[in-house]
Amino acid sequence: MSLRQAQVDQFLTEGYTTVPHFFSEDEVAAMQSEVARWIKSGMFRDVSTNPEVRQNYQLIPLYPRSRLFKALPFTPKVIDAVGNLIGHPVIKILDQSFYKPPHSGMGTSWHTDNAYFKLRDPLRGTAMWIAIHDGDKTNGTLKVVPGAFNEDLPHTRDPASDHHIYTQLDESRAVHCELEAGGVVFFCFGTPHATGDNQTDDRRVGVGIHFVNQNYMSSLQEKHWEQTVLSGEVASKSFSSEVASILAQADA
Repeated sequence: MSLRQAQVDQFLTEGYTTVPHFFSEDEVAAMQSEVARWIKSGMFRDVSTNPEVRQNYQLIPLYPRSRLFKALPFTPKVIDAVGNLIGHPVIKILDQSFYKPPHSGMGTSWHTDNAYFKLRDPLRGTAMWIAIHDGDKTNGTLKVVPGAFNEDLPHTRDPASDHHIYTQLDESRAVHCELEAGGVVFFCFGTPHATGDNQTDDRRVGVGIHFVNQNYMSSLQEKHWEQTVLSGEVASKSFSSEVASILAQADA
């Protein structure tokens, strides 16, 4: 799947773009199966500071825990889309997942990724947020502030999280990215974003994978971020093969 020029233009001017149905039904089913395995195995860690009331489960990193998600960034449509947004060659530096249980699932506060990464050009890094389940306002889907990626937003420790930082801004500026499962939001490192509480009877999970243009990696060299080159590289097993394997196990 190639991005439309209008989506690339939106990313460059507003700092984000949405791509409905980026992943196929089979790919979504396989990802949901892996997420269910993580939850059942207790892999997620609650990062909230008031777990008796609200929970915000995080799993990081993903690639050692799933061959499917290890292979996913090497999918040609992912490399093509990311390269069209931030330029080639592409480096993956982080993958993680957040799980919001029914009713008590707590959102992640407003922040920018560049408050962590400190990339000198925020448009040369992007997150790819994958809706593993349908996401809307009622279950706390991702929300962003368009056109704010160059704003200087001070961050402080988030009292609702045991390690995150956050910033404060006018909530009325937010756009809620409502997507069916398999839809994707690309947003650059400077774009303020957050998620809301899950008020529904169903769990909701999102996966975030972070990419940087290799030519802008100098500010990250001394950090602990993963540095997996994607452009021109080959995964040990293809994403499509992993999808087929997981679905075959589910049918057995």
